[in-house]
Amino acid sequence: MEFTVSGTTVRFDERTMQFAFTRDGAEWNTCADFKPTLQCAQGTFAFADATSITHEQRETGTGTGIRSIFTGFGHSAYSFETYVWVERASGDVLFEWIPLNEQGLNITNVTWPAAMDFDCADDHDTTLITHEQGVMIPNTWPTAVSTKDIAFDGRFETAGGYMPWFAQLRADGHGYIAICETPWNAGYGIDHPSNGPYTHINTWFEPSLGTMNYRRVVRYQFLDHADHTAVCKAYRSYVNERGRLRTLAEKAARNPSVRDLIGRSWVHIGIKTKVQPDSYYYDKDHPEKNDSLVTFAQREKQMRTLHSMGAGRLYMHLDGWAQPGYDNAHPDYLPACQEAGGWEGMKSLVDACHEQGDIFGTHDQYRDYYFTAQTFDANNAIRLADGTMPEHARWAGGHQTYLCAELAPDYVRRNFAEIAAHGIKLDCAYLDVFTCNEGDECSNPEHRMTRRECFDRRAECFEYLLSHGILSSSEEVSDWAVPSLIFCHYAPYDFQMRSPNEPRQGVPVPLYNLVYHDCIIEPWMMERVANGDDYMLYALLNGGAPYLIRDAAYIGVDGDMDDEQRTRTENDIERCHTVAAFHERVGMQELVRHEFVDDDPLVQRSVFADGTAVTCDFHTQTYRITDCPHH
Repeated sequence: MEFTVSGTTVRFDERTMQFAFTRDGAEWNTCADFKPTLQCAQGTFAFADATSITHEQRETGTGTGIRSIFTGFGHSAYSFETYVWVERASGDVLFEWIPLNEQGLNITNVTWPAAMDFDCADDHDTTLITHEQGVMIPNTWPTAVSTKDIAFDGRFETAGGYMPWFAQLRADGHGYIAICETPWNAGYGIDHPSNGPYTHINTWFEPSLGTMNYRRVVRYQFLDHADHTAVCKAYRSYVNERGRLRTLAEKAARNPSVRDLIGRSWVHIGIKTKVQPDSYYYDKDHPEKNDSLVTFAQREKQMRTLHSMGAGRLYMHLDGWAQPGYDNAHPDYLPACQEAGGWEGMKSLVDACHEQGDIFGTHDQYRDYYFTAQTFDANNAIRLADGTMPEHARWAGGHQTYLCAELAPDYVRRNFAEIAAHGIKLDCAYLDVFTCNEGDECSNPEHRMTRRECFDRRAECFEYLLSHGILSSSEEVSDWAVPSLIFCHYAPYDFQMRSPNEPRQGVPVPLYNLVYHDCIIEPWMMERVANGDDYMLYALLNGGAPYLIRDAAYIGVDGDMDDEQRTRTENDIERCHTVAAFHERVGMQELVRHEFVDDDPLVQRSVFADGTAVTCDFHTQTYRITDCPHH
């Protein structure tokens, strides 16, 4: 079968079920040896294993396509259809997978559409993945990359796939972006052997509460004269057309304090730590290391000390401020930590921050559900499709499950009303893990919830904060949260989350910021790696805010520093001033272009909407800020 619509030609071989697409003079073929499959409890079936397969061409008001129906796998009557069609308005190709009869098989995974043939050993043939901030994998890249190397196995809307798309670009500028339009139960699989010569990438789908349940859609947009900037701008247009691009300027119309967050340095510190004996992190050889306490008064002194040293405008993110201690007893976290000074001490700290022009936010959590919580009730926890309740004891608080997000907004309203009742004026609040981890699903009929609904409930928590003038923050920056999220804990490159000694899985590129820089405020790590990169350069390239203190170790906690600590802090302050001043200038601007200077991935340049450019040279660990001459 063959047809052409709006400049895109589709050829389909009914015998092999391979597709070929031609647009702008470039041909793309699905991999001949890639077999779309259904993985089930009953075994794995290729689509071609169906006892009955039919194909027909369809013409609709919006396009032309091929509808295929696959029926009968093993001894079951299981059937589904695929519909691959070209949209007349755009020339894009849409791949739709639609369950028809789900009797007889328990699907765990559907791998479709097939990966594209991308087998040329050219270092300018590259694959783009949205693993955290963004990775570009040249076909000849020396380090192997497979799905198991990606956070959350490449699941979309997690750290493994901030945005639900991937792309491949050829040396000649032809390329495609594959956008998953139904990302809630989906992700990508990738196979890049050491030194290539190929990279194969494809979409996978999983069931929702035990069945495939709904239509799954992936849109392939074919591009010409494209680079990684063009790919990101194609996706930015896509989200804008669907009403999901919400800029900081728009957010500031509702919450003017958004503008006050621009150009600050981040100070991330804590009050109380308590590691429970059943926690993975419990140190049984040195039990005294499991607990620590810094009072609100000591933190107040620290903030005043930083101020006297010229640290400038700060945002303080406070961990472990409540009675149970960091990562304990959520969501029943209140009151403020008594031995650190209680509500009065906390209020004094917040007032002191405000008095010197700083802003303040709490660290909070509405997913991890601890058995030690005062009102813990297993009935409020999520139940998986099979009725079981997930449990573990990794974090400081020990034995836990997950709170069903259908109930999370109720706890948010309860807790934040209580904080306000004690006269504490929050500027910001951080709700942990919501934008880093997958959505949850719950089969309890009292609060049944799909992953898609879970994202809606998490967004409702952010919206509650915003409606009360509290800026919303969470761990990372999954695409679903953009309309209701102001800032994050970080949006790092994947390599920054691993040891600097580990080989990189590609070239770091700011794919997320090319789409959303003017929508979300991101603080950046400022470490200098011994014999490695100065992470400050990545902060500049991404037009982000600086971390002055990112302190899990409680060093210099009482504001009394020895000479060495003081010298180091003065140096850190100076570096932060550079990044904060740059953030002040570009923090609400679109990142319009990112490029390699003279084709060298170790010399990168970012250009912002007002023409400001920053060039970072990772050979010399130096940077240059200029007004762009082309503007």
